[in-house]
Amino acid sequence: MRFSFSPRTLCVALALPLLAACSDDSGNGGSTSPNVVRTYNQVERLGNPLVSEVFFMKRDHGLHNSTAPATDVANGFGDKIKAFTNSFNRGPLIANTLAAVLVPDMLMVYPNRAANTAGWLSWALASGYGGRTMKDDVVDAGLTAVFGKLLDPSATVVPGLVSDNISTSTRTYPTTFPYLEAAR
Repeated sequence: MRFSFSPRTLCVALALPLLAACSDDSGNGGSTSPNVVRTYNQVERLGNPLVSEVFFMKRDHGLHNSTAPATDVANGFGDKIKAFTNSFNRGPLIANTLAAVLVPDMLMVYPNRAANTAGWLSWALASGYGGRTMKDDVVDAGLTAVFGKLLDPSATVVPGLVSDNISTSTRTYPTTFPYLEAAR
């Protein structure tokens, strides 16, 4: 048995599934009214880098990811950060500083401060802009805050734990959107 389709019929037949997949119909009768209430499920929460990954036991990752920063104090996240740092004998200055600046876990940005002071934790440690820049090596910065001398100049450095040993110097960052170089 042989079927024959005109090019136009074939194009329409192939386009129908694609058009149906692009529908904005979310079960509300096709309405796109701004009054439509939609519910979203939070899957992941990434405010500051490494908070969940470093400081919390794996069993607590789901709680951190599914709750809002407003519940961080009630969820005991500050105590979990202190318990982690205490398990490495990092001292109260490091433990208290990290708990104070990472709970609630929100990436802070102060646009009324100088943009050239942007950087992870700069808002808390140096009255900076905050946020993160593309060039920030947040993994090394986070590890240095916990296991190095960043927060306590008298602390002992824990060898092998202040860097992931991955250089960020191999990338360039354009000054226009999307601020990333082409994939290699």
